[in-house]
Amino acid sequence: MHDIKWISENPGLFDTALCNRNLSPKADEILKIDQEKRAVTSKLQQMQSRRNEIASLIASAKQKQQDTSELEKESSDIKLSISQSEETASKLDAQLNDILSTLPNIPLADVPVGKDETANVCIRRVGEPRVFSFQPKRHYELGENLGLIDFAAAAKISGSRFTILKGAIARMERALKDFMLDSHREFGYEEISVPFLVKPESMFGTGQLPKFKEDSFCTTDNKWLIPTAEVPLTNLVREEVVPVEKLPMRVTAYSACFRSEAGSAGRDTRGMIRNHQFSKVELVSIVHPDQGEVELERMTDVAETILQKLELPYRVMLLSTGDMGFSARKTYDLEVWLPGEDTYREISSCSLCGQFQARRMGARYKGKDSKGYVSTLNGSGLAIGRTIVAILENYQQEDGSIKIPKALVPYMGGIEEIKSHG
Repeated sequence: MHDIKWISENPGLFDTALCNRNLSPKADEILKIDQEKRAVTSKLQQMQSRRNEIASLIASAKQKQQDTSELEKESSDIKLSISQSEETASKLDAQLNDILSTLPNIPLADVPVGKDETANVCIRRVGEPRVFSFQPKRHYELGENLGLIDFAAAAKISGSRFTILKGAIARMERALKDFMLDSHREFGYEEISVPFLVKPESMFGTGQLPKFKEDSFCTTDNKWLIPTAEVPLTNLVREEVVPVEKLPMRVTAYSACFRSEAGSAGRDTRGMIRNHQFSKVELVSIVHPDQGEVELERMTDVAETILQKLELPYRVMLLSTGDMGFSARKTYDLEVWLPGEDTYREISSCSLCGQFQARRMGARYKGKDSKGYVSTLNGSGLAIGRTIVAILENYQQEDGSIKIPKALVPYMGGIEEIKSHG
């Protein structure tokens, strides 16, 4: 959510930021509604003050046995006017919130301006893609040939965009979860086990609602399946005042994630890249607003560590204004090399949200000499399904077997190679 005071002081900057995010200017409309609401609120306060004054006058007049009919009529008229003004103020407030709740965050000054991913900037490349002596296969071919990934059974049970993993690849999913969580604990992240169903208020707090309700699944009793553990982790501080000495807070969680993939028809229809259900380890930081940019660099380094330990080639991309997520002020995407596709694909996004989510959640900090809204950050550490995809494709052998990255072997019970079902 945006700060009305900042918009009123910087209407041009606000509209420029919206234009950079491919949206129309909104400052004039927002400030007009806000001014109307302020005028109604001021009038309402005056009427309430007069109502209280009349009440005192009526009480005094009755003690003196004086006629109070005129005062009582004025009181009745004011009561009706107050009711009407309260209704008007409520409608204006709802109108203002409806607009503000659907507008994305303001990008930082160093974020490249662009309409889409073509304006993203490569910050660095790490690791060299392997040179194969044979034509590398894609992950779904490798998994199906091994008898360890079953898309047909998943479709029969649940429909399209679901996956069943078996044997050693199912074990790899579990191994990666433990490997990632153990690694993040070394960087001071507290492991949390979170609910996979949340209230709509929690989805609103992190920016999924109301604008992106079509992208998520909702139950019949208005609970929402989480699209990422970012939602419950960040909402740990919703409606809280965090003592400044407890900052930064760093938490991590494994979860299943659920996304409707609305608007992705025809994209990545085969394989595990874009499923309705997938698993992920999430990183969330709650920090003092002055430390947001420093924490983003740290979080990105933590996510990169997983790729480095697994010896997977990747690159770090700074996303443009047109490719960033709704709640982000600045985002780094980690893109892993997939030889089967002969391209890099996103495996993690690490985002600084500033105070945007905190305002929506009512999450504040308080110190001896300062107080305000906290700054929030989130990042994938990593998407487990896509990590499996990357391991299968980068560690494939000519005979279709899969080598296990050295760092993962202890988590796989000593298994160094996947050759067949089991």
